[in-house]
Amino acid sequence: MRLMSLFPFFISCALALLSLLAAPAFAAPGALPDTLAQRLLACTSCHAAKEHREAFFPHIAGKPAGYLYNQLVNFREGRRQYPLMTYMVDHLPDAYLREIAQYFSQLPPATVPAQATTMSTTALARGRTLATLGDPAIDVPACIACHGQKLTGVAPAIPGLLGLPRDYINAQFGAWRNHVRRANAPDCMGLIANRLSNQDVAAVSSWLATQPMPLDARPAAASAAPLPIRCGGMTDGGN
Repeated sequence: MRLMSLFPFFISCALALLSLLAAPAFAAPGALPDTLAQRLLACTSCHAAKEHREAFFPHIAGKPAGYLYNQLVNFREGRRQYPLMTYMVDHLPDAYLREIAQYFSQLPPATVPAQATTMSTTALARGRTLATLGDPAIDVPACIACHGQKLTGVAPAIPGLLGLPRDYINAQFGAWRNHVRRANAPDCMGLIANRLSNQDVAAVSSWLATQPMPLDARPAAASAAPLPIRCGGMTDGGN
């Protein structure tokens, strides 16, 4: 009686075995396309277009090609310190780094929602002042004077600031202060970072993170006025 009750189980096992025997032992692997998109999956696994990836993996789609190229060179040459990035670009030639930068610059910018904040209205007002007017008393130009009126960057080499997590912005200011992130002289962001107090850094990073991204988040084609400070980043291998 018990054997009869197990009969359906035996039948199902037999059918499963027959299906395995009828299937090919191994599926033939398909050839991967030799495209930049395929090669750069290592990049998009962290800098994903549709995911935020927490604070320390910023979106790079739509950033100016010159800026992206400069950062790849800086990682390769040791002006920026992050072992994984250094490992990935250590042996890549300039021409390939330019190709990578150009590829990502042509992708549509990711749409990132504004962050909530617990900063006081006074601190946010200070952040807005630094971003839009600067502070002549400490010789700090407005963020918009370099990064564009919409803060979405300026071609060919100035990145946008909107859509960056507050913690990422804070971390970069810390890296400039500690010389973990450097650029060819004159290192304008290194100078600015050391002119700002900790409270100013927190204020401007919080204000930037709370700003919504515009519908067109691509970088401006050119600066509306001469830059207020000389930057090594405007040449290859800079900021």
